[in-house]
Amino acid sequence: MTKQNNNFIMAISTVVIGCLAGTGAAIVSLFLDLIEKTFLKFKETVTHPYAWTVSPDRRLFSLIIGGIVAAIVWWIISTRMKPIVSLKEAATGKKMSVPTTILHVFTQIFYVATGGSVGRELAPRELGAMLAQVWGNFIHKLTRVSLSKEDRQLLIAAAAGAGFAGVYIAPITGAMFSIEILLNKVTKKTVAVSLTMSVIGMLIGSTVKGMGPYYAVSSGAFSPRILLVVLFLGPFCGALGTIFRIMFTWAGKKRAKSRQILWQLPLISAITGAIAMFFPQIMGNGRALAQTSLDTSSAHIIELLLIGALAKAIVTVLSLKAGAYGGTLAPSISIGATTGSAVGILLGLFIPGVQAWQFSVIGASSLLAASQQAPLMAMFMMFEVSHLNYSALLPLSLGVGLAIATSKIMLKYMETNRQS
Repeated sequence: MTKQNNNFIMAISTVVIGCLAGTGAAIVSLFLDLIEKTFLKFKETVTHPYAWTVSPDRRLFSLIIGGIVAAIVWWIISTRMKPIVSLKEAATGKKMSVPTTILHVFTQIFYVATGGSVGRELAPRELGAMLAQVWGNFIHKLTRVSLSKEDRQLLIAAAAGAGFAGVYIAPITGAMFSIEILLNKVTKKTVAVSLTMSVIGMLIGSTVKGMGPYYAVSSGAFSPRILLVVLFLGPFCGALGTIFRIMFTWAGKKRAKSRQILWQLPLISAITGAIAMFFPQIMGNGRALAQTSLDTSSAHIIELLLIGALAKAIVTVLSLKAGAYGGTLAPSISIGATTGSAVGILLGLFIPGVQAWQFSVIGASSLLAASQQAPLMAMFMMFEVSHLNYSALLPLSLGVGLAIATSKIMLKYMETNRQS
């Protein structure tokens, strides 16, 4: 195949897969809205991120039913269907079963929509990757042209990022996920394909989600004087993010299998529901807790926020250990946002004019960078989903840089001790 023909097929594939991934993201978003309305009688928005208007009993009931249904479906998948293929496995060429992936994706969304404490970002990424594989097989049968292994990997990784962009309306973040986490390779080609596909996915996803911010923040430029606080906040959140990463990595390796999931997932869902009766912000992917932190400036609820962050980390890890599947990105943001908010509120007691929400944003991006080991993705995500202005780039960059440096030192130290 000539280079010109290869470039033509890659260009067509980039556009088509971007449309497919964006459509998949839109469908996933609509399904999430449907389940939330059915079980919790609310529509999630930036101003209404959790189901505080329904009774505590309904929140408990939603999580119990969600846990039971999800446990049964994942048990069926693990015992009766082809195995689930991860994004990294798919990017290396392992085939994703269409029936398994579709059922798996919508089970994730169902579980988080009923209140399950996992991220929702994994589902659209997996759906996008699967659709990229389907398109690749179709174009091969249609044209008898075989793309190189490297090009196939690029299309699958870019499709995963486009699925993310279609849900969070964050094209740069989607591209960074593809490049920084899945491909770990920066070339003109990877950037062009990933970013183009994510922009297309974002445009299609926005027909359902709109173009508004995912997190609402106050107005105001970031002052350079907060950089002194970032020198502490960045490494601190980097350490917390590393601990959270170790915890959810452990949970993934020890995930309940076979019949264990049938009792473990309903149990942790019921525990989450019991907490949600008094603290509904713990439900879902973490958006509610993060938004509460961004909105808060009162020192009276610092303890409640920190307890909520600890509870969020615990139930998220236990949900993954009990057999649930889902992302850890949004839960990381919620824990980091709460930590940063607490620091900002405490500073505000002694320094007039401190805006706690700015420290919340910096804490979120810093902890996210460490937990995902993806500093560029973390920085640009908070920038995009919060619609920040350019003044945020300097403190975000410093916080993320210090966080990832701290994380690398911690992980290297732990690995050295493990080997010795």
